[in-house]
Amino acid sequence: MWRVCGVVCAWCLAVFAQVCSAQSQRRPSFTCGGNITGQSGIIGSQGYPGVYPPNTKCVWRITVPEGKVVVLSFRFLDLENDSLCRYDYVDVHSGHANGQRLGRFCGTFKPGALVSTSNKMTLQMVSDANTAGSGFLSVYSAAQPHERGDRYCGGRLNKPSGTFKTPNWPDRDYPAGVTCSWHIVAPKNQIIEVKFEKFDVERDNYCRYDHVSIFNGGEINDARRIGKYCGDSPPAPVFSEGNQLLIQFLSDLSLTADGFIGHYKFRSKTFSATTTAPPTTTQPITTRPIPLKYSVALCRQKCKRRGTLESNFCSSNFVITGTVISAVTRGGSVHATVSIINVYKEGNLAIQQAGKTMSTKMAILCKKCPFVKRGLNYIFMGHVDEEGRGKVGPQHFVMAFKTKNQKALSVLKNKRC
Repeated sequence: MWRVCGVVCAWCLAVFAQVCSAQSQRRPSFTCGGNITGQSGIIGSQGYPGVYPPNTKCVWRITVPEGKVVVLSFRFLDLENDSLCRYDYVDVHSGHANGQRLGRFCGTFKPGALVSTSNKMTLQMVSDANTAGSGFLSVYSAAQPHERGDRYCGGRLNKPSGTFKTPNWPDRDYPAGVTCSWHIVAPKNQIIEVKFEKFDVERDNYCRYDHVSIFNGGEINDARRIGKYCGDSPPAPVFSEGNQLLIQFLSDLSLTADGFIGHYKFRSKTFSATTTAPPTTTQPITTRPIPLKYSVALCRQKCKRRGTLESNFCSSNFVITGTVISAVTRGGSVHATVSIINVYKEGNLAIQQAGKTMSTKMAILCKKCPFVKRGLNYIFMGHVDEEGRGKVGPQHFVMAFKTKNQKALSVLKNKRC
């Protein structure tokens, strides 16, 4: 009896070992970078699905057959999150050297399909000393340039005028899970004007889901973003600062809509001198100096918080909770960037979106009143200027934010002022 059991157990262990061995052979091992060729394949971060190592820079160069383009899709993304992707990130470029950047990604939000303009594409993943996450898993494949069909779009536009539109326009809704990037390049002495003829993109107060972003220059850079658009009203005409614009359309994996068709044309630089571009959905924040007499008089007031959450809520243009991620002193004021935790009263405050992170910019009129410190959480109540920037003075209400404040703020959010 014991001998039979021993033989059966030994046989079970042998089978289990063979199964484990077969599974380990099927699971690919991902290393840091490399040159990759072929019609299709899988690329993962070093050690995926384990936590990626710190202080690394890995570069993968993809080459598919001549005459085709590279289509890349992220199946999994989990990198340290930051609104500007400054720490751990994946960059995707068209080509192998000095190519157009198709996007920089971090956090857990997966972009739609990315398409190169040639048969080459580059991925670069950078991590700093503090890592967080399992990295990424992506698949690539070769496609004919004209086989863009339902999911592929974008490209380089360098004719004096032209048109760009969402996939499927005008026959049916754009598909879910796509990313389109149009890189418009004019001669050195010209600028670019962009107008949308028809526009219908999933509506959201902060354009967090499906949206169109327009950037000065040839790459995705939040500091150079002209505007971010969604909803069913065509944005006002947009004018570039220089001879390059990047238009990026992104749809997530849920609701879709009709999409859009837009047109561009090259203009002489003198054209912009007599033409003022109308405001856009999220106008870039510019810094206007505060009148000296007003600023000095304001800052001479005694720095003491007045009133309560309740008494200040209705008199404030905006009420948010957030973390101060940067605070720069300019003259007698502090210009801060705040990563938003929650919005209780938005007003006309300009809120920017990167992945799932929302942020806003505000001016604290007197640099030490109220005093805010980078890295700490606050409740901000204040007024909004004509450019959508929050302004906070000694007469406004700012206090350290604690979790226990959430209940009171939620009650106030539903209050009728």
